[in-house]
Amino acid sequence: MSDLSDFDLDLETGKEGEEFVRSLLTGRLTVEVKRDLRWKDTGNLYIESQYWSKTGVWVASGISITKAAYWAFVLQGSVFIVPTDVLKNVISLWGKPIDCIIPPNPSRGYLVQPEDLLEMMKFC
Repeated sequence: MSDLSDFDLDLETGKEGEEFVRSLLTGRLTVEVKRDLRWKDTGNLYIESQYWSKTGVWVASGISITKAAYWAFVLQGSVFIVPTDVLKNVISLWGKPIDCIIPPNPSRGYLVQPEDLLEMMKFC
């Protein structure tokens, strides 16, 4: 049995959470921030992996080249933050490849559902 009360354990856990958020806000942890205005209508988040360049070839972008430790999705005034490796795992397991041929910036990527990201977080 622990000598720590529930308050002590809750306080320690809270401080760990505060330090994590502080690291995100101060730049000690890198975060790629994305906004998907259609997610509430489609139920999906679009994760870009390539874009069509002016030279007429597909070029790696987004999740394919990110160096960020985390991805943050701004959704209706809320922010959903996931580790990049979790996002990549969800893409490999459940991501749906899609071409987004919307001028003037055609791209390729994957559709993922926010609930799949939450499900994967259970295993982290």
